[in-house]
This record gives sequence, C-alpha cells and structure tokens, in this order.
Amino acid sequence: MKAIASQRKIAVSADGSGLVSHAGALLLLHTLRLTGLDQALSTQLQRWRPARSVHDPGKIVADLAVTLALGGDCLADIALLRAQPELFGHVASDPTVSRLIDRLARDEVKALKALRAARTLARERAWDLAGATAPGSDGELIPLDLDATIVIAHSDKQHAAPTWKHTFGFHPMTVFADHGPGASGEPLAIVLRPGNAGSNTAADHIEATRLALAQLPRHRRRQVLIRTDSGGGTHEFLSWLAKPGRRLSYSIGFTMTEEVQQAVLRLPKSAWTPAYDADRQVRPGAWVAELTGLLNLSGWPKGMRVIARKERPHPGAQLRFTDVDGNRVTCFVTDAKRGQLADLELRHRRRARAEDRIRCAKDTGLANLPLHHFARNQIWCELVALACELLTWMQMLALPGTAARTYEPKRLRLRLFAVAGRLVRGGRRLRLRIAAHWPWAHDILTALKRLQALPAPP
Repeated sequence: MKAIASQRKIAVSADGSGLVSHAGALLLLHTLRLTGLDQALSTQLQRWRPARSVHDPGKIVADLAVTLALGGDCLADIALLRAQPELFGHVASDPTVSRLIDRLARDEVKALKALRAARTLARERAWDLAGATAPGSDGELIPLDLDATIVIAHSDKQHAAPTWKHTFGFHPMTVFADHGPGASGEPLAIVLRPGNAGSNTAADHIEATRLALAQLPRHRRRQVLIRTDSGGGTHEFLSWLAKPGRRLSYSIGFTMTEEVQQAVLRLPKSAWTPAYDADRQVRPGAWVAELTGLLNLSGWPKGMRVIARKERPHPGAQLRFTDVDGNRVTCFVTDAKRGQLADLELRHRRRARAEDRIRCAKDTGLANLPLHHFARNQIWCELVALACELLTWMQMLALPGTAARTYEPKRLRLRLFAVAGRLVRGGRRLRLRIAAHWPWAHDILTALKRLQALPAPP
C-alpha cells in the first residue's frame, strides 16, 4: 500500500506576536460603529455604570454581542476578544461582565427598555444607510413573522418546565423582520417564556407584536404584514390586529375545524385554482380556493377572508383526520382585498422562512440559555438579538447583491470571520494584513471598503 500524501511534523509553540484570529470580525466592528449601536448602548446603559468604574456597560454589552456573533455561547467566551486588545480594544474581565448582567437583571424592566431603545436607534440608522436595499424601501409591506420555538434546558433553571414536545426547557416567542428571498432577516423581539407556555396564547402574541412594532422606524410601523401559523389564529389576536386605526395587514394560519372541513367538501371542482411553488410557477398537484362565503364568520374581524390550500401529500406523509379526498388541506386568513389567491397563499407560505431565522438565532446563542435565573436569561435573549442584528446589518450594508448576503452565521464565520491576519505598525498607522491565499479575501476587502465609504454617525 502506498501513501497518497505525506505530511511533515509541525512543531507548535505559543510565542507568536502581532497575530490576530477572527480578523474578519473587523466587519462587525465597523457595523457597530456605523449604525451608532456602540454610542446608543453607552448612552442607554449609563445608569448601570458604578462610580469610578473603568468599563462602560455599553462597551461590555457590545463586546458580548460581537462574541455571540462570532460563535460564543456563554459569557466566558468574551475571552476571545480580551486576548486581542489591538483589534477589540480593552475588554472587561469575566467577573466584571457577570456583575453587569446581575445589575441589569435586578432592574429587568428598565434594563430591557434601555437595550431595546438602543436597538431601535441603531436599526433606524442601519436602514437609512442601506437605502434602497432596506426593508420596506420599495413601498411594499414588511413581513413580521411570529413563531415560538423550544430551547432545551439541561439543568433545573428558573421557570424551565416540560414542553409540549415532551422535552424540558423554555418556549420563547420570536418575531423576525423578513428581508426577502435574496437576503436574511433580523429579530425584532425574543420574548422568553416557560416551557409550558401555550403555542396559541393571544396575550403572548400581542406582547411580542407590540415589542416588534416598537423596534421599527416610525415611518415604517404602518407598513407591516403580520404572519404566523395557526397558533396566532385566535379571536383575541385577530381582533387586536384588526382594531380600527391600527392599520396592520395580516396573514394568519387558521385551524381546520369541522365547519371548515365541510366547507371544503362543498366546494365545486371549478372553485379550485392551481397553486404556486416558491418560484411563482404552477405547482402540479396543489390548488387554492376561497371559503369565506361558506363559513359563519360572525365574531371574527370584519373583512377577514379564509383561503384554503389542498395538495397531494408527499411520499411517506401521513394524512390527518381533517384532510379530505386524500389531499392535505391547510387554511389561513387575511385582510387582503386584492391579489390572486395563489399569490396570497404563496405570500403566507413564505412565513416558513421564520424557521431559518430561528435556526440562525440558535447558532448565535439561543440554543442554550447559560444562566440560571429567568431575568438573566431574558437579558441573554436581548444579547442574542443584538448579535443577530449585527450580522444582518453587516450583510445589508457590506454585502448587497452578493451571494454572501444570504449566508447563515455558520458560513459567515467559516468564510469571512475566521480568517487570520497580522497587525503591522508603520508610518503612524496600524495595518491588518489578512492571509494572502484565503479563498474569500477579496470578498472581505470589498465588504470593508463598502463600510468605510459610508458616512459615520453624527
């Protein structure tokens, strides 16, 4: 047998100097500065800065957000930044970081309000800088997707409880602003709830929606489409959305009741029109129809329409007792007065991208809540939101029109952030030289040039 390759032994020593790992994090640092998030956090969190303290609470929170964006999943991972002061500046010690989280958690309501206010200010700045690539800049509705998810707890943390999936942990409610198929999305709200919280609790849907709307720039708050699954299809939540003067559009999943099932059976074959696939092409074996005139909708919001979709189940799928004629049937309700049924149904089905956003959030610190107390873990959820927003804003500002605009966090870390570099001083300047043969070096340099060309915050 012949070896196909040979490799010399590599001697290792920890005596390198001027070297930087995760040099691509410079993209996040520029985004932090350009959006004014660093200044907003410093201003909003000033009241939690002890007298004669060295570290700014806003800087600590920003450092934690960068840490999570780079793949950290606990407070101690901030050591990654602390080890490289030339790139990340002076970073607080682990005890200092832990004490800040404790102070914020003891004053949870005001601390969350301050963190969310800083995010709102930075978001408005980021969307202004993005211009035509920002959500809603084309005059179209901005989809806000609500969805709950399970976060497993591997120890007895405060308010952790059995979940409906027979696991143990938490059941947070999330709201993401969808940037469309050629982009990513950003979290507007992550509301931590016990594991036994319901999937169709109207009060939680309303709270999450209020928090999400408050995160949007004021001139975009009436340019919103609320989307969620059938967990949001309750009288109370729909009545809240349709309240006069609120001016919110909605597309909400609707439970298949016996009345709806009978209405589907009464529909003539001619009432069904072909449904679309994700590319807006006719999908064989799928149809849509309107049920509004066949149902008693008294007690539901005025102008609400009920639209059904039926399709042949994919191989191996099991039908439910509410399915009819061997087809899988689903329904949703909307207040839309215009548009083809297939287009409205496709628009609603695109809310499934919320699953991708949740997966990205779990890759950015949400998969495990590392602290014991519930209030501290809610603060952690705000840090996760900050980290996800940093990633999204960086892509929106530095990578428009590129394949990297759709990268999920894992791929961003592998291709853009993980590059090594060397810091070189000369001519009164500090220069970062990244690896010459890095396959994505050109993408990193181009992205940095785009960020450096944007105006600094006032």
